[in-house]
Amino acid sequence: MTEHSPSMKAPARVASRRWLFALPIAVFALLVVALAVPILQGRDPSLVPSALLGKPAPEFDLPEVPGFGPGLSTGDLKGRVSLVNIFASWCVSCRIEHPLLLELSRAGDIAVYGIDYKDKPEDGAAWLASHGNPYAATGLDLDGRVGIDWGVYGVPETFVVDADGAIVYKHIGPITPEAWRDTIQPLIEGLP
Repeated sequence: MTEHSPSMKAPARVASRRWLFALPIAVFALLVVALAVPILQGRDPSLVPSALLGKPAPEFDLPEVPGFGPGLSTGDLKGRVSLVNIFASWCVSCRIEHPLLLELSRAGDIAVYGIDYKDKPEDGAAWLASHGNPYAATGLDLDGRVGIDWGVYGVPETFVVDADGAIVYKHIGPITPEAWRDTIQPLIEGLP
């Protein structure tokens, strides 16, 4: 009968433990490759398709952000092309696009509506008082239900709604002057 000495079992145990240490590194490498391939293929990771494109805007009726009324409902989105901007006082990126929204509102060429997403009423009101109110009407989406119905992933997000109340475009992230000039404005000008 052959007995194995403890010194012969040790190299086998060390080899199996090395494999356990290599496992997280291998998983990390696979994740990097999986995330990098779409970018290397030229796909823009900020373009997330919306299942609502071409469909009527979801039904909703929201109270106003206190002091920044009237409230906002689906009926407000019919009769003319409009922008529906999802914002929040806690959203850092919302500050980037806000001056452009103020400019669009002053120009008066398009109705701009705001949905304050998962925000305290007093915080949303203070934010609009401090930064200015570009919105023809505001809606306070306290629990985020309306945002979920619209397919919101985060804030800011902006939707172009045609005169019939159908969503025709979704912009994720802050609207930049370039995004407005190159994509959103030409789209709006092409709508009846």
